[in-house]
Amino acid sequence: MKLPIIAYGDPILKRKGIEIDKNYPDLPELIANMFETMYAAHGVGLAAPQIGLSIRLFVIDASPFEDDDPVLKDFKKVFINAEILEEEGEKWSFNEGCLSIPEVREDVNRYPDIRIRYVDENWVLHEEDFTGLAARIIQHEYDHIEGKLFTEKLSPLRKAMIKSKLEAISRGQVDVDYKMKFPLLKKRGR
Repeated sequence: MKLPIIAYGDPILKRKGIEIDKNYPDLPELIANMFETMYAAHGVGLAAPQIGLSIRLFVIDASPFEDDDPVLKDFKKVFINAEILEEEGEKWSFNEGCLSIPEVREDVNRYPDIRIRYVDENWVLHEEDFTGLAARIIQHEYDHIEGKLFTEKLSPLRKAMIKSKLEAISRGQVDVDYKMKFPLLKKRGR
């Protein structure tokens, strides 16, 4: 089932997610719905806060980037209760977007190498190193479960330049081809 994606401006996107256990209600169905929602919106990652759940869960399928990095062929993963243990290297810039912030893309600096601990959908514990685009996508989604958005990593000048776009998104004044929930429309009772 395709779920609506929460738009910029909703307080849930600023909340740190809580850990879950294997008894979380309907978790396999939730994970399947998150992948379906992500694919329908042409994304490569989706975090639970983006669908209104303040939990530490995100999904990634980075295979659309396999031409840029062959390691990403079939790079499809579920991250539950993730914790980034290390971020290393010289930060590099890459143009990022976000399903909760449609039509806004900005260059974001991130570390090229990370070590992360997480459990997968089968509750197997992993501690792995990732590099390059894989690390970047994971860091972007990890930020969501920490209550952070990529726009917070921008310079004050860039933030000021996109402020009106962000306000328009929160009011629902954006053209998207996937279901979204807009915080300011909700407040007006629509």
